[in-house]
Amino acid sequence: MAGDDGLSRCNWAGSEPIYRAYHDTEWGVPEYDSRALWEKLILDGFQAGLSWITILKKRDNFRAAFRGFNPRDIATWGTEEVDRLVQDAGIIRHRGKINAAISNARAWCAIEDQIGFDTYMWRTVDFAPLQPKYTSQDQVPPSTELSARISKQMKKDGFKFCGPTIVYAWMEACGLVNDHLTTCHRHDAVAQMARTNGWKGR
Repeated sequence: MAGDDGLSRCNWAGSEPIYRAYHDTEWGVPEYDSRALWEKLILDGFQAGLSWITILKKRDNFRAAFRGFNPRDIATWGTEEVDRLVQDAGIIRHRGKINAAISNARAWCAIEDQIGFDTYMWRTVDFAPLQPKYTSQDQVPPSTELSARISKQMKKDGFKFCGPTIVYAWMEACGLVNDHLTTCHRHDAVAQMARTNGWKGR
């Protein structure tokens, strides 16, 4: 359905400027940077039980609170930093999610040093974004067999707050799967990015 600017978008984009801008410029764009992939995983973990726009509006606060989302720094954090974050009204003050972010930083470091977190994730789709070509929002699944397998492996490797639904939302956000509807003005543009940007190791 076309918006007031004449552009057709995925239904969830709505009309709020911040949400629409995220849809139009970030969501679904292939992300190949290890640290950026990790940041989005952490934010998707904080989203659990909440709406994404809640996280989006607090994203700058999260970046400040987590000191730029440098996983190597966060991996060294302990009780003092957790207590600080629990008192920070600018973020989601959930002790379990905060502790998970620190655990996930440590897991990221281990994977990054072994094969690279970017390779760890992109190999799950054979280094090429999936292109399901959905025509309506009700066709888009909340999770898939693939996201369930990835979730299982990530938990085995020490990650938390990475269930199949969180993982699939993360895959969508990071462009491992292009879930823009075929009627959306971003679908073809995002698909083209995948073809032209390619995988750094190929």
